[in-house]
Amino acid sequence: MTTIAIIPARGGSKGVPRKNIRLLAGKPLIAHSIQDAQESTSIDQVYVSTDDQEIATISAEYGANIIHRPAELANDTASSESALIHGLQALKNQNINPDLLVFLQCTSPIRTGVDIDQAIAKLKAEQADSLLSVSPSHRFLWEEINGVAQSINYDYRHRPRRQDMNPQYVENGSIYVFKPWVLQETQNRLGGKIALYIMSEMAALEIDSEDDFYMIDFLMSQSDPIC
Repeated sequence: MTTIAIIPARGGSKGVPRKNIRLLAGKPLIAHSIQDAQESTSIDQVYVSTDDQEIATISAEYGANIIHRPAELANDTASSESALIHGLQALKNQNINPDLLVFLQCTSPIRTGVDIDQAIAKLKAEQADSLLSVSPSHRFLWEEINGVAQSINYDYRHRPRRQDMNPQYVENGSIYVFKPWVLQETQNRLGGKIALYIMSEMAALEIDSEDDFYMIDFLMSQSDPIC
């Protein structure tokens, strides 16, 4: 079974400019995802999909193969799925037909190669078609509709103890594993039978702002880092 990792990394970023090559815990953000994939014993090849030459150069220095993504698939409105579909076709053009694709997001760097291996093993064990990594959530959620506040995942009139609530999880964006047909037929990273790989609550931290970057940089720079 051939398993390929694809790491999309576009050059443009409004929240944190040039974040994919900015240093996080001493190395470019993109390097963390590349090295996580390289540490996995289940991944055969690692590809970075990018429209940016500097990202491509740095990624190649860390041992990744490069998929050159056209600019129209790397603008602010382009979806991750469009990059994945383009990447899968680029692989097919090289006569590479993976059995599994692993999609890693640079902005969710709190993971290890072991996490990736365990996620892939979970998908296989459950005979699932796709998998996403999640973190436990114990939050009481609310929404506001037409100016009216409503509780979502609990009844505020009968507030439960957190330990009595059914387990709930938040999608942490760190690891997605799926069979190529899922992406091709549904245009989505998830489809068919979906499995969950449960990670720590800390793994739900994502880099979407300068504050996120500083906090995760601090956590990952400790002598006993969180991942």
